[in-house]
Amino acid sequence: MTLDGRTAIVTGATRGVGRGIANELAQHGARVFVTGRSAPVSERRDGSLTTIRCDHQLDTQVEATFSRILGETNAVDILVNNVWGGYERMIENGAFTWAKPFWEQPLWRWDAMFAAGVRAHYQASQLAAPSMIAQRRGLIVNISFWPAQKHIGNVAYGVSKAATDKLTADMAFELQPRGVAVVSLYPGLVRTEKVMEAAQWLDLTNSESPEFIGRAVAALAADPDVLRHSGKVLVAASLAKEYSFSDTDGTTPRPLTLADV
Repeated sequence: MTLDGRTAIVTGATRGVGRGIANELAQHGARVFVTGRSAPVSERRDGSLTTIRCDHQLDTQVEATFSRILGETNAVDILVNNVWGGYERMIENGAFTWAKPFWEQPLWRWDAMFAAGVRAHYQASQLAAPSMIAQRRGLIVNISFWPAQKHIGNVAYGVSKAATDKLTADMAFELQPRGVAVVSLYPGLVRTEKVMEAAQWLDLTNSESPEFIGRAVAALAADPDVLRHSGKVLVAASLAKEYSFSDTDGTTPRPLTLADV
């Protein structure tokens, strides 16, 4: 899974799944740019990972970020759209609102999931695609999840994830003839910082490290025949079987199915 000479952008990657993906891509040789509202402006000594503070709800910041990256590298080979909104403020006025029916949901949650999620994916892809098309090679990964296919959590969550998967399918239709692959990628139960705060109440026996899904992205990016996956919804644990990689602890999590979640 050597990615020497490749340039990757991972949005919303200062923690959690995004952080794991960014670290794995850098570990496999890519030069990685990480964006996030709270990202500390920094760069590793070897230049393998650079963080850029960027609010993906502000077009000017996004445009400036991509302009800087393209100015330094000339091309983007891998874009991972991981940034998302709507997970914040789950408790309002003492009430847990995440699982409430749609008529009791705060409207800001819908707006956050589409503005900081689906729209942010769309804009980042718009800015990255021309350089990929020019070299007739590239990979766009949209991080999505099972609510696209089954009611989990709340209506806004499901609709926004379904929109993400439709974005993948339609972008793939337009980009595949130009040599660029687009996929939706589903993680399992990931041991992020937030999940580990609640570890005592969770069954983590089939969980994944944040780096595990990063290995799935690296495997896809290194695959010379990745276009065969374009337009598809992929599960990270299923890719581990296809590409023969394991998690950081040597285990291989079982792929979740729609019935599991």
